Amino acid sequence: MRKTVRNTVIGLLSATALAATPWLTAPATATPQATDTKANTAAAAEFTDNFDGAAGSGVDGSKWGVETGDNVNNHERQYYTDGNKNAALDGNGNLVITARKENPANYNCWYGRCEYTSARLNTSQKFTTASGHVEARMKLPQGQGMWPAFWMLGNDIGSAGWPNCGEIDIMENVGFEPSTVHGTLHGPGYSGSGGIGAGYTLPNGGKFSDAFHTFAIDWSPNKIIWSVDGNVYQTRTPADLNGNRWVFDHPFYIILNLAVGGYWPGDPDGNTSFPQQLVVDYVKVTGGS
Repeated sequence: MRKTVRNTVIGLLSATALAATPWLTAPATATPQATDTKANTAAAAEFTDNFDGAAGSGVDGSKWGVETGDNVNNHERQYYTDGNKNAALDGNGNLVITARKENPANYNCWYGRCEYTSARLNTSQKFTTASGHVEARMKLPQGQGMWPAFWMLGNDIGSAGWPNCGEIDIMENVGFEPSTVHGTLHGPGYSGSGGIGAGYTLPNGGKFSDAFHTFAIDWSPNKIIWSVDGNVYQTRTPADLNGNRWVFDHPFYIILNLAVGGYWPGDPDGNTSFPQQLVVDYVKVTGGS
């Protein structure tokens, strides 16, 4: 699996994210995740957004910042817009991040006049956690060149830089793999194509664009566990880092975005239809610290 460093050069609403920020990426056997219903019920939700609100309204600004700009380092093709132009509530309890083949505002990208618009949101300076159950229920887009992601960055990125701040990719999907998602760790000595991760593939040829699925990590000191729909497919500890430093011991913030094109997914082609949508039912963090 090809993995790529994702250094954004976009303008962010949060100061810490003004520094270069990155990205990502690789199959595993799923086993049912044990669920302690009583414990889950008792756990305090440090962060919850159910995206309730009127159709067409923007996200809750007390929880999310909206980033703007393009991304040269991954050679992505989209321009991330602000407000509710490409990220809006649908009135049915969902956030919809929409990628469109358009450029009504004449945005300029690294390659010239931008061909696509989309959105990227983060909780920097609004919510961070250093542990806990981090979960989102989403329905993914489909098509060549689509690159949705649900991930986290260390909130010290402004001072430590990437990858020293650490990156946790909870879910990534590239359009040419409609049935597979990836979870990856990036840190010093294991970033970009050297990121440490695994993939999860739906059984029976199912596609992640056909229905909602739940993507999660369970993060405790010196351990991160990935699951899809409650099926654990990967566990990582410091022992997996080949002697490199474990940097997942401090606060991280959450990011949601839908990229178009780039080194890993490749660019859209004649078979890619637009608009494409990443539909998010909820994001929540329980048992966080």
